[in-house]
Amino acid sequence: MAVTLALTAAAAGGCYLIESAAGQLSLMSKREPIARVLDNPRTAPALRAQLQEVTSIRDFASHDLGLPDNGSYRSYADVGRPYVVWNVVAAPEFSVDAKEWCFPVVGCVDYRGYFAEHKARIFADKMRTRGFDVTVSGVAAYSTLGHFDDPILNTMVEWSDVDLAAIVFHELTHQFLYVAGDAPFNEALATTVEEEGVRRWLIARGRDADLSQHRLQQERYLQVIDLLRRTRAELRALYASGADVASMRERKRASLANMRASYAVLKAGWGGHAPLESWFGGEINNAHLASIATYYDCVPGFERELAAAQGDLKLFFRRVREIAKLDQAARDAAVCAKPE
Repeated sequence: MAVTLALTAAAAGGCYLIESAAGQLSLMSKREPIARVLDNPRTAPALRAQLQEVTSIRDFASHDLGLPDNGSYRSYADVGRPYVVWNVVAAPEFSVDAKEWCFPVVGCVDYRGYFAEHKARIFADKMRTRGFDVTVSGVAAYSTLGHFDDPILNTMVEWSDVDLAAIVFHELTHQFLYVAGDAPFNEALATTVEEEGVRRWLIARGRDADLSQHRLQQERYLQVIDLLRRTRAELRALYASGADVASMRERKRASLANMRASYAVLKAGWGGHAPLESWFGGEINNAHLASIATYYDCVPGFERELAAAQGDLKLFFRRVREIAKLDQAARDAAVCAKPE
């Protein structure tokens, strides 16, 4: 599963606003219609093949899944770098909840996005000096929530066609429905539609073997996510225990070490390869764990809604729109609460 975060060019003011707006405008200026890129005889064969696949995926998203039929992902842009943005997530030393920043349009989100890596790392260093656990991660794609026609980027074209389908379905879902300030709702909805969309897309193409492989990868991915969630819950309980600072630091270190050991066991059982290998290859702290809930805690609730609609996406989307109109507590109860 392609893991991506929504980003808006709007921000809280000052230099960050100016730099974000400039970065977004620069990106938009690089767009070129996919049809024109395909017609260009100088287009590399590999890029041509990927963009032809994207065109098919994009049509499937609207015609078969009912996702927005607009100009997004019908153009291509080469940003000349490996990631389009770098996201900074920060969490207090003794909390698994990320610090939030509140912006116009999208409400409050648990990251800050930068179009320049060095600026993301400068901001991350500032947060570290304030005592926060911090992570900086490159992001290959994001959604402007329909405010712009988002392009396919060079950061995405070396992915498999399954990953391309996943990102297109995910980001178009954000354009279909986005509740300002409720990242768990938004990301879980997009993740649910992404997975259902990939399943239907592979079935429609008669790719049973690829579907079986995708399901296996997803099963393993969810096992790793479950490990992270269990560790997060363990640390949450620790931080609420009232233990002294020295004890909490030591127990935090031990909990993260145990998580690494458990991951190594999973990886060995899967032949030496496992999801999130690069993630586990570096430092892990509260900021890493804080982002896990955003994507996955509410997914089972949306899956229940899809099952209740008997797989009818029109009915599912209608129900989801109604849930989105509820207040925060009612939304959480509808899709984020565990069944009794």
